[in-house]
Amino acid sequence: MRILPCADAGLLVELDELEQVLALHAALSERSLPGVLDLIPAARTLLVSLDPERADRRALAEEIRRVPLTGARSAGTGSVGDQPAGGELADRGLLTVPVIYDGADLDAVAELTGLSPREVVDAHTGTEWRVAFGGFAPGFGYLVGGDPRLEVPRRAESRTGVPAGSVGLAGRFSGVYPRTSPGGWQLIGRTELEMWRTDREPPALLRPGVRVRFEEVS
Repeated sequence: MRILPCADAGLLVELDELEQVLALHAALSERSLPGVLDLIPAARTLLVSLDPERADRRALAEEIRRVPLTGARSAGTGSVGDQPAGGELADRGLLTVPVIYDGADLDAVAELTGLSPREVVDAHTGTEWRVAFGGFAPGFGYLVGGDPRLEVPRRAESRTGVPAGSVGLAGRFSGVYPRTSPGGWQLIGRTELEMWRTDREPPALLRPGVRVRFEEVS
């Protein structure tokens, strides 16, 4: 664990793996820590946002260092969604995402995984995913907990424009592009759900802790 000051009102905790991030997030969420405004997880970091008038950054850093993370990996290495309550984000409910599985990389994913395109779709829809953290663009959630057979590398060459609603795979993650943007994920389908709308509260459908079920539609 490495703890760094972040601007004038925060701490950035660097960890070895996502499971440790989620374990630390869960542990700190259960504690009443003076001056802590928000906890923002990422793949290998946890940003602790602070009220500079109330928080003692040095004392808080020492408390974070005392949080036990032993066993975090064994608690949920293959599927973060299967971790016990002590090592996962707070449950924010279930979101069903209807998907048309006609993505440009569906055949490539099938070849990479040794599955048929039909089996790729069944694997993607057959497991409940969970949003571990957000990033890349407003409304983009990194989903974990899927079928481990779907772990594939990013494309060798990124696309300059991926349409909004595209559903993709990269590494252990799945995700939905909230708007048209460049991207290098393997595209397997598309949804008409709007992942991000500023006139909605909350604006993002995919927020850390939300459980996701992908549902095939024609």
